[in-house]
Amino acid sequence: MKTTAQKFVVVGADFAGYPLKEAVKQHLQARGWTVTDVTPEIDGIPMYHRVGFRLGAEIAEGNFEKALAFCGTGMGIHVAASKVPHVHAAVAESVPAALRAATANNCNLLAMGAFYIAPRLGMAMADEFLEHEFGDGYEDWNDFDTYHRVGFDEVENFDYDSYRSNGFQVADPQTAPLGPEPQGLAY
Repeated sequence: MKTTAQKFVVVGADFAGYPLKEAVKQHLQARGWTVTDVTPEIDGIPMYHRVGFRLGAEIAEGNFEKALAFCGTGMGIHVAASKVPHVHAAVAESVPAALRAATANNCNLLAMGAFYIAPRLGMAMADEFLEHEFGDGYEDWNDFDTYHRVGFDEVENFDYDSYRSNGFQVADPQTAPLGPEPQGLAY
């Protein structure tokens, strides 16, 4: 698997997200990242959901640890990528949200909307998402990682049929206490 620690990432965009993807890609390459682009040319670019499926497949197949996806709003490509097994996708429109997607929710795909995100903001969001991992910045919050790991695991292993047959309750839910929020933590 090509990991973020090794500075590998896969990216892709539809026609609306293409200009933002190009700006973020150039930024990452200038910072030493090896960027694999599943949509290197705008001519013949697939529809947003097909790009989402493709990026999700790169994660599901174990080729890449993380991906960046770009469309007009970030929503459509995110929805499509989320249909692929083992993809935990987030849509973000701010640097703190991109950071939190990585550190609290253990997301492996970040979607951005070029209608709302300027190139420099997209670059900063990509940096935070790619350069941080689950639990970073929460070392002083007792059981933060355990609490969020429960959420990640239950989403990763979710079986709708089992959920429905159990009265729309998670079967065998895990538990994790979450210690008090550390003072001075803004988010």
